Amino acid sequence: MRVTGDQPGTRVPRVVVVNAALAACVWLVWALVWGPRFLDALQANWPVALTMVFGSLIGGGTSEGGGAVSFPVMTKLLSVPADEARVFTFAIQSVGMTAASISILACRVPVERRVVVHGSAAGVVGVVVSAVYLAPLVPLPLVRVLFTMLLVALAVALLLQLFQRGYRRNPAVPEWTVRERALVVGAGFAGGVLSGVAGVGENCVMFLLLVLLFRVSEKVSTPTTVIMMTVVSIGAFTAHVFVIGDFTGAVVGYWVAAAPVVAVGAPLGAWICTRLTPFTIRMILFALIASELVSTLLFVPFTPLLTVLGLTTLTVLTVLCVAFIRSDRYAAGGRPPGEDDQARAPLRSGAG
Repeated sequence: MRVTGDQPGTRVPRVVVVNAALAACVWLVWALVWGPRFLDALQANWPVALTMVFGSLIGGGTSEGGGAVSFPVMTKLLSVPADEARVFTFAIQSVGMTAASISILACRVPVERRVVVHGSAAGVVGVVVSAVYLAPLVPLPLVRVLFTMLLVALAVALLLQLFQRGYRRNPAVPEWTVRERALVVGAGFAGGVLSGVAGVGENCVMFLLLVLLFRVSEKVSTPTTVIMMTVVSIGAFTAHVFVIGDFTGAVVGYWVAAAPVVAVGAPLGAWICTRLTPFTIRMILFALIASELVSTLLFVPFTPLLTVLGLTTLTVLTVLCVAFIRSDRYAAGGRPPGEDDQARAPLRSGAG
């Protein structure tokens, strides 16, 4: 059997071998550790496992994260308490997005490694502080509204950027000085704080910075944020297990039932992303954000105060996003958005 990559003529594409090996490892470990208890957990929690079929594809292939699917479905449709759904989000992303990240790196998908290193470190600090101290104090409706407003502001900016005259994409952050490093660290920390209370957010915040301000292609930004959300999820999951101590009871059952599913779906989603054009990735994000907005409007009980906070947040974030796309500091040297930049985008080193 010859494995040389994904080029024409290759008998076994690298991605098939890598993803099959990842799935086989998880299934083998689950069989050895849980045995018949896995089948019992799957029978009892099959709606959660079914949810993660879609959640894992979204988590591995977009900048939203699997929690953007699992959290609202579990809390609104499956009547799972919000605190349990949040812990489950970190637990399941620690398996699925880890598999997706390994697949991304093993298959040499272009990523911005400098952003991964600096942003992830700050994100872990932010998510642990947020999960331990902030999450118990913030009401769930406020979290959902603020997260939705962030996504809507991102969608507005992405739409405006499509019509921006002379817009070009970069294969990596064009400059790497103290300024860019500070922006990445700040965005990483802010995304970690948001993730600690919402279950997701690190990838969305960093995607916003990379695509809108730094003009990095979506085909590079998306796998970069997937790896970052993996690191942040593992940090948060560790905090919930060893510091907060709430990875217990029903949450463990959800995790046991869904983990083998996401071990297949998340790497598959990451691979699908490499086959899509930047424009298609944006269209998928628009659809996901629209569904997030609709579900928030339908299921979150809006009060006058929550409405004011939501609209204020949307206004502030939209202004920030528009300011990013109007800045031309990083616009020079990129390629027109019609070009497919996957093959030529270099893997950036983590140095700097």
